[in-house]
Amino acid sequence: MPKPRSDRELVLGFAWFDRQQWHRLTEVVDDRNELDDTFEQWERSALDALRTLERQGQRAEKVHIEVDAFVSWCKGKGLPINGTSRAEYVSFVLQQRDGQAEV
Repeated sequence: MPKPRSDRELVLGFAWFDRQQWHRLTEVVDDRNELDDTFEQWERSALDALRTLERQGQRAEKVHIEVDAFVSWCKGKGLPINGTSRAEYVSFVLQQRDGQAEV
């Protein structure tokens, strides 16, 4: 994993879905039972989690996820389509955005 650059603040990526992508996610994940029952419940929980991180002094950033791209990425790496892989994918997206090569 690349070392954080000293001139940049550490950012926690937070997987973010619009309503359509969230519904698509519920159709493809291996851990559906771990997700909220509705988009509204998920969004409320996600916003609460973001506020909690901010109160703790963390810088959290919503990373908008396109589910089919996430699924393709998982398949290419032989990973299950679950929460652990979502977290890894968010890290990958941030690295790509910031021009850091994936190791």
